[in-house]
Amino acid sequence: MRLFTVSDILRHFPSRYGEAGLVKAIEFLNDSENAVVFGKISKLKTAKTFKSKVAISTAEVEDSTGKVKIIWFSQPYIAKMFFEGNLVRIEGKVTERKDGLSFSNPKIEKVTKIPEGTSGSLFSGSEGDNPNLSPIYPESRGISSNWIYHSIQKIFSARGGSASGGKGFLDTLEDPIPEKILKKYNLPTLKTALVWIHAPRKKENAEIARKRFAFEEIFFIQLDRQKEKFIAQKEKSFTIKKDAEVKDFVKTFPFPLTSTQNKSIQAILDDFKVGHPMSRLLEGDVGSGKTAVATAASFAAVSTNPPNQDFGNLQVAYMAPTEILAEQHFESFIEYFSKYKVPIGLITGSGAKKFPSKTSQGRTLNCSGPKGPTLAWTKISKPQLLKWVENGEIPILIGTHALIQKTVKFKNLAFIIIDEQHRFGVKQRMKLRRKHDIAPHFLSMTATPIPRTLALTIFGDLDLSLLDELPPGRQIPETKIILSHQREEIYEQVRNELKTGRQVFVICARVNDPDPDKENTLNAKSVKSETERLQSKIFPEFNVGSITGKMKPAEKEKIMNEFKDKKIDILVATLVIEVGINIPNATMIIIENAERFGLSQLHQLRGRVLRSSFKPHCFVFADSKSQKTITRLKSFVNAKNGFELAEEDLKQRGAGDLAGAKQWGVSDLAMEALKNIKMVEAARTEAQTLIEKDFELKKYPLLAKYMTEKNVVHME
Repeated sequence: MRLFTVSDILRHFPSRYGEAGLVKAIEFLNDSENAVVFGKISKLKTAKTFKSKVAISTAEVEDSTGKVKIIWFSQPYIAKMFFEGNLVRIEGKVTERKDGLSFSNPKIEKVTKIPEGTSGSLFSGSEGDNPNLSPIYPESRGISSNWIYHSIQKIFSARGGSASGGKGFLDTLEDPIPEKILKKYNLPTLKTALVWIHAPRKKENAEIARKRFAFEEIFFIQLDRQKEKFIAQKEKSFTIKKDAEVKDFVKTFPFPLTSTQNKSIQAILDDFKVGHPMSRLLEGDVGSGKTAVATAASFAAVSTNPPNQDFGNLQVAYMAPTEILAEQHFESFIEYFSKYKVPIGLITGSGAKKFPSKTSQGRTLNCSGPKGPTLAWTKISKPQLLKWVENGEIPILIGTHALIQKTVKFKNLAFIIIDEQHRFGVKQRMKLRRKHDIAPHFLSMTATPIPRTLALTIFGDLDLSLLDELPPGRQIPETKIILSHQREEIYEQVRNELKTGRQVFVICARVNDPDPDKENTLNAKSVKSETERLQSKIFPEFNVGSITGKMKPAEKEKIMNEFKDKKIDILVATLVIEVGINIPNATMIIIENAERFGLSQLHQLRGRVLRSSFKPHCFVFADSKSQKTITRLKSFVNAKNGFELAEEDLKQRGAGDLAGAKQWGVSDLAMEALKNIKMVEAARTEAQTLIEKDFELKKYPLLAKYMTEKNVVHME
């Protein structure tokens, strides 16, 4: 919670609204009911509990029928805001205590008078200072919903200075959204929306206000993205024309391309010819072949000479989110380019590698079976690798975040590929892209299922290509929710699969067992204990290994190589293997405590066993028996692909719970609005129109000022 300015707190919106209870005389109050009372406050004081030092404020409120005690926990400011004899309105839940009825942590506000008919009788409804809905705000330590409510009421009642002519504060606010857009979509003004969202008289008002602010946020994001797109379209980039050569190159692949792979490659090649930098998102389901598309596009770049030269290569940078994935792409590129001997480099936080190797040192790859060529890479120093990259001798450099370090310099960087785009920020992407005189082409890839509305919003500056079909021979996985009494049966099925020479993943939510002395620890299976249990009690005849994100890079590399080389039969892991790990021989995956993972994560995990033509199996174990969990897991079992699953995730859980959603920097209010495709398309259309007609927003100075101050939304 970051509330630094008046604007921050005005845009800290209620998470929900509580219905105001019956307005009652104090003598008619009952235990456990929500009620509103009016009266005179007295005996205000604040103290701290002896053991926990929690601040407790207490008071009494009296009307003509009796008195009731009021207690506030961790809200010491209450006693300073009110004085003996103030008329107040108290709203909250009534609790029966040893010394009688009381209100605990109620909402309190000053009133100028007590409404007629509230003393000595029951009174239903609201009048005077009694709103129908009570806003409830997200809280953090030391900042209660009640405090936020009072702070906002103070702002609402504040008067401006002489410069404003004595107007109320809300009257001085300038609305950044053009009036014609508000009218076009029947959206309230900024002042009206703020009043309706913080002090609604009816639910309809609150809903309309939330709609306005949701539209506003998506509109501003779209403006920022469309501005980026406009800038990119004006920049100069490398012209690459290698259609025929790429067609010959993909014929060397050990598998035929799907129609959507061919379509995506052609879209990229067409973008390469324009002379302006490509900005494209390649969204493909797990195992749909995005790396093959990226490799084909990379070949087009590295087989092109720099401008005004008949020698040398343009360069490619490929950024992956983890060292494991970067290593995997490094080896995949070596295999794809095996007949061309194109130099390829790898740089991560733990070291550097180069292919081809002039020595026999380093790991070797057998690219074409037992009788095929053996290709070797070698470890080298980072300074040496960076020297070769800077002078253009390394056409392809693959790496992690290490690629965006200042020490990494390219001679002719023409093409940037970012894998699993949601793991990186917009600023990180621009940092890699903008440090070159000639803007490189850009391809973002993701296997994380993204709802269409989210893709249109967050990736509004990118053209979209979809890989929505699996390569020939790939089979739909058999996914089952396994009940506790079926565990032994599943283990026997796993044992039979292992006997055929296949391998298995087991996924756990924890690295180590929970600390028994700590409360509220995650009660779930751990990698450590599950590895020991499976090895000693369940599968002693097979080799069980483990891998977690906490291991050192060299240790993780060693484990993954042992799994690839079939020295490990069962690999117990955390989400460290969630993305991109390619082990074709692994055909089964067991997911323990599946309720701990999001649908998108479950789908990614299932994708680890979709890498071959063998029948894949995914077994899901869950401890929770709640209907919500069961419904969610059934969606996972029944979904035909990641795109379908993403839409179901958005529908069931709300966009704020989507995997990675918090990383986008989008508020829960706007994320919820992403369920509304019409709103997203409307915001996108208006943003495109404004930027195309008035890039600098000269006709809309308030909007330009707001965009500059707000800096819109960037995922860090």
